[in-house]
Amino acid sequence: MEISTQTLTGLTGPVLRPGDPGFDEELAGYQTAYTHHPSVVVGAADAEDVRRAVAYATAAGLPAGVQLTGHGLSVAADGGVVVSTRRMTDVRIDPAARTATIAAGARWGDVMEAAGRHGLAPLSGSTPTVGVVGYTLGGGLGLLSRQYGYAADHVRKLEVVTADGRLREAVPGDELYGALLGGGGNFGIVTSLVVDLFPVETLYGGQLVFDTPLVAEALETWRRWTEDVPEEMTSSVTLIPFPDIPQLPEFLRGRYVASFRIAFNGPAEEGERLVAPLRAIGPRLDDSLRVLPYTESGSIHNDPDEPNAYAGTSAFLDDLPPEALKALLETVGPDSPVPAFTEIRHLGGALRRGPEGITVDHRGADFLVGAVSGYFPGVGPDEVRARHGLLREALAPWTVGHSLNFLYGDGEHVDEAQVRAGYEAGTYERLAALKAVYDPQNTFRLNRNVRPA
Repeated sequence: MEISTQTLTGLTGPVLRPGDPGFDEELAGYQTAYTHHPSVVVGAADAEDVRRAVAYATAAGLPAGVQLTGHGLSVAADGGVVVSTRRMTDVRIDPAARTATIAAGARWGDVMEAAGRHGLAPLSGSTPTVGVVGYTLGGGLGLLSRQYGYAADHVRKLEVVTADGRLREAVPGDELYGALLGGGGNFGIVTSLVVDLFPVETLYGGQLVFDTPLVAEALETWRRWTEDVPEEMTSSVTLIPFPDIPQLPEFLRGRYVASFRIAFNGPAEEGERLVAPLRAIGPRLDDSLRVLPYTESGSIHNDPDEPNAYAGTSAFLDDLPPEALKALLETVGPDSPVPAFTEIRHLGGALRRGPEGITVDHRGADFLVGAVSGYFPGVGPDEVRARHGLLREALAPWTVGHSLNFLYGDGEHVDEAQVRAGYEAGTYERLAALKAVYDPQNTFRLNRNVRPA
């Protein structure tokens, strides 16, 4: 559909159409398997730009989407309006109230740096370059989650533009507040939010990496170890099939490893005592555990930051018996024809105790498995989709649902059944009813979509 941008004149930020200088750069993101191809992109500079862009899309009957970093991009725009929030980067810290007011385009690294100057920390995730808003609206599982819960559990206020072009405020007790936190981008474009900060300046953390012969033992040892650790200890284990390429350190090339990621909010001496059973597994390819500033906590997971093409799947598990670990290794282990970075995150603790009214479900799960596979010659979307399907089947006996924040890529193949599995019984229906109130035309559908009832 040919769109005139005449009604979008006078905005503070740029309004770009295909072929305009800067159009492609405005849409570039971390995920390269899918790229937005909208008819117009609005480089919003403020909430008023967002409001006018959404009002325009709804009046024209067009889909509207939003992008900052593109980490979670799963459904690309084909026509319609995309709002880029990368210019909206303001972060304001209130050290007395221990809060941060964060604009839509800020990334966690921006907040960590600003809060750290006051001896405070946000409930950020493993990657500082991820955007705050998208992460939080999907729940937000981070480095302090077992002690403090999901990022969504500690949001005091949101400002959001709904499909009718209104800029609204949502606070605890509002139905819109509850739908936004866990409902992803289905109910509007959030322009800012206020979140709690916590008195955390340092962590004891890093990685312990074990070579292929010790992978099975490492998984079983970690599984037993998680039964008794305190809530101040948040950890995961990632199975990594490192390719044999010169860009990697020689000691990792071509190896299939188990990497423990440790984040302990407590004294280093206690951290050393707690991880001793993991170190006792055997020789380590790497041992980077140390005390580090929270502002450097991205080095714990050390996630790649170069854009690439990938897809991911996930499963919340209510148990992780030896049979589940065996099934996992048989599906995505060292002999898998489709390499998968497979992380098992330990849940529980404060993650079970969320506030009333928000839409972050599956709090009774003990573990979250997330698998991410890149695309390269010989392994494309079809091969990855099939292998991830086998993994979900293998883990089905222990699966209670999926995390939509870890459902990367897969475009149009993200169907209603997968979205429903992100919620507990009755939640999807409640969200669909609210969607009919706030977005009856399904303007916000370039996402893991909840359709209006």
